[in-house]
Amino acid sequence: MSWTLLVVAGLFEIAWAIGLQYSDGLTKPVPTAATAVALVISMVLLAKAVQNLPIGTAYAVWTGIGAVGTATLGVVLFDEPASLARMGFIAVIVCGIVGLHSVSGGA
Repeated sequence: MSWTLLVVAGLFEIAWAIGLQYSDGLTKPVPTAATAVALVISMVLLAKAVQNLPIGTAYAVWTGIGAVGTATLGVVLFDEPASLARMGFIAVIVCGIVGLHSVSGGA
């Protein structure tokens, strides 16, 4: 259950990071409110997950999910470059996430 909470927390991290772009520097009220809600949910779920997971592993996975999702959506939504090198480094982050999960025993 803790890994599920952590993954959902990571998805909400993506949401608040993307929300920062849509909020235009926190100047647009509705995107700003949605960003704030996503941030709080992400933090609460991360806090719940670390009750049963090592903080180092959980934080690395949480930020990894956020980084991969935000970088990928940056390409899709905001026309950020999708170079081979960029995609390769995103893949390295994914490998790190999978590796951390596998060596943690899926606890």
